Amino acid sequence: MTSSAASLVPVDPTLGVLLAVLLLVAAAVAGRFRLDPHPYKSRAREILLAGFRAALQLALVSVVITWAVKSVLGLLVFLAVMFAVAVRTAGRRLTGNHTWWLTAAPISAGVIPVVVALLATGLVPLTGVALIPITGILIGGALTVTVLAGRRALDELSQRRGEVEAAMALGFLDRDARMEIARSAASEALLPGLDQTRTVGLVTLPGAFVGMLLGGASPVLAGVVQLFVLIALMAVQTIAVAVTLELVTRHRLYRPGPDLRAGSPRAARRFRRVPAPSRPSE
Repeated sequence: MTSSAASLVPVDPTLGVLLAVLLLVAAAVAGRFRLDPHPYKSRAREILLAGFRAALQLALVSVVITWAVKSVLGLLVFLAVMFAVAVRTAGRRLTGNHTWWLTAAPISAGVIPVVVALLATGLVPLTGVALIPITGILIGGALTVTVLAGRRALDELSQRRGEVEAAMALGFLDRDARMEIARSAASEALLPGLDQTRTVGLVTLPGAFVGMLLGGASPVLAGVVQLFVLIALMAVQTIAVAVTLELVTRHRLYRPGPDLRAGSPRAARRFRRVPAPSRPSE
């Protein structure tokens, strides 16, 4: 196994130089073409920081995971940290107010039932070496779609606010009015996972498949494990998108802005009827 992994990516100074060059290229391209989301936010700087953080975090994880896979306490702490970081990352990407912590709902709603089912059926043993990578993949997938679905839904509701108001004026409940606008945008968060599943083996060979092969497993067993990961991931991501959409359309997870909920003071002012002018007496 060691010789197979070493032959794939030898760990030497050349690898370090190449990684640094690729990171600088990514940052330079982002800066040259101004791929910044806002004038005051530098995507090039984010790329550099992300690269450095990844290196430091992986170095730390490589040390900590040795303890986590051998201890039940270490396993639980490691999983809790993974979940907390995912919630904080997703919440920060979606909103700057106190509702960020609600991203725990879509991530946990997708991941926990799948992990429990895997443990209950005995397909995944209660050991760190098996549970950490599987749970990490699922949490990462839930994090990605939660951010994508939430951002798309919130952006769509902001840009099409007039349509939401019009639907509410026609008698739609506030949740239903938002759902009509946000549903299609949020559902696009599932496209990357769908495309990955459709093209697996034809366009890409995902990490679970390659890792199993490097570990000495047969191609058939590696394919079965990869299929299991992809199907479980689709279930997790679908649940996460559905819960995120409900939180957004029910105005639980939101950005600072006009409150269009039925009965709110702002909504009342927006939909207050203007009395018709009185007709002159004949």
